[in-house]
Amino acid sequence: MLTGICLNAQITTASLTGKVTDNGKNPLFGATVTAVHQPSGTFYGATTRENGRYTISNMRVGGPYVIEVSYIGYNAYKSDGIMLSLGKKEVVDAILNETSQNLDEVVISAVGSDLINKDKTGASTSISRDQISNLPTISRSTTDYTRLNPMAAEGGSFGGRNDQFNNYSLNGTIFNNPFGLDAATPGGQTDAQPISLDAIDQIQVAIAPYDVTQSGFTGASVNAVTKSGTNRFEGTLYGFFRNSNMIGGKVRDTEVNRGDVNNSQFGFAVGGPIIKDKLFFFANLEIEKRSDLGSYFLPAGPGVSGSNVSRVFGI
Repeated sequence: MLTGICLNAQITTASLTGKVTDNGKNPLFGATVTAVHQPSGTFYGATTRENGRYTISNMRVGGPYVIEVSYIGYNAYKSDGIMLSLGKKEVVDAILNETSQNLDEVVISAVGSDLINKDKTGASTSISRDQISNLPTISRSTTDYTRLNPMAAEGGSFGGRNDQFNNYSLNGTIFNNPFGLDAATPGGQTDAQPISLDAIDQIQVAIAPYDVTQSGFTGASVNAVTKSGTNRFEGTLYGFFRNSNMIGGKVRDTEVNRGDVNNSQFGFAVGGPIIKDKLFFFANLEIEKRSDLGSYFLPAGPGVSGSNVSRVFGI
């Protein structure tokens, strides 16, 4: 008797790849490549293959990273300020010069586009922590950022598909609405956010990936990863409030019923080291309270008029 098991995984990390050559463009075999995540001190390493290429997988997203390449008989190469995006493979090539040569300046240039290259795994959009922090948001929801994908449409649709066909994941765990009702994510029917925006580090929207680790959807795969602590203690304390007095009540000359709306969000986030360079923590708590009318429409009747009056007569 044979039993088949199908597992679907989602992207939660980033990768680094490149080629190490000498100044004659000859590949260097066995060169040492190290990458250090500066905020946390996390260390990654690899050696180049016969063709001079290297690959470091399962790296922590964000940065900045410091990349160093060393080889016996050659000057070391160093590059800092490297930022890694969720689900993307960053390319860092290095040219090493023999120690017998004295050069005042080494210039490394790259030609090409970050959006169209052979290392991309299909149509996708990555939203970094800086974009989440700086771009405006009305609902404090990830949907305010996933719409940056050119295939996004109203209501969470991607590529013309209903949002129920999307796949949502958080830190690699499937985060879909298991009941398949109106909302695609948990809590969506009450306009509640399943996770605080202050806890999210990066978001990736993949439309048509040819990565075998991403499957189980026909609209889009929306992958998100949460923040993690670093060697520095950091925290935020925030609060947002909105009521009907902050909502417009007129469209040109037409009066619009604003209803009785009251929405508030309060929370905090804190992270830092437990053991420096080894163990970290991050915690977030958010409370949202919302009250509004179930419907802004009124039943039709004598003396009742306005744009929000139903054609159904009330008794």
